[in-house]
Amino acid sequence: MARKTGSHSEVTGPKVRQAASTLFARHGYAAVSMRQIAAEVGVQAGALYLYTPDKQTLLFDLMRQHMQDLLGAWQDCAKGTSAIEQLEAFVRFHIGFHLERPDAVFIAYMELRNLTAENFAVIEKLRKQYEDALENILRNGLAEGEFSIPDTKLAMMALIAMLTGVNTWFREGGRLSRRKVEEIYCDMARKAVVG
Repeated sequence: MARKTGSHSEVTGPKVRQAASTLFARHGYAAVSMRQIAAEVGVQAGALYLYTPDKQTLLFDLMRQHMQDLLGAWQDCAKGTSAIEQLEAFVRFHIGFHLERPDAVFIAYMELRNLTAENFAVIEKLRKQYEDALENILRNGLAEGEFSIPDTKLAMMALIAMLTGVNTWFREGGRLSRRKVEEIYCDMARKAVVG
């Protein structure tokens, strides 16, 4: 039996993606089989192929969707006018967006090595668009005399690494609230770029 009785593509498809995301984040892409994903969803292993041609495509689709969601949300984000306001908007956006999606973030950073060369090129291009958004803020701040940065690309990479690191330690209900963490990180980002 290929499809579980009562299953529908608009219901089961998202369940397949959610199960794959959870399992890839918990165990790693290489350690997860299509059979495990099917068991998590509650369908026969063969039924998965109604929703994805293979595990690689599933990984790629998860990563691409995460990057498209990230870019779309940043596009819609209020950014302010000055370079400082835009930097602070980026910091708050990055922390907030990523803390809401810990599995997707883990997969996006840790499973790049498991993409085929063709799929990696697509994800790398999307990542570059996001990185360019921050680097453009830094370049504008430099051009306006607000920032003092010897290398905007290096500063961009350092800031993104710092911001993404929040996902590894932050826990709701911990010593610092999300808002307080955002404030502290905005201050650290400002100090990193203002001469």
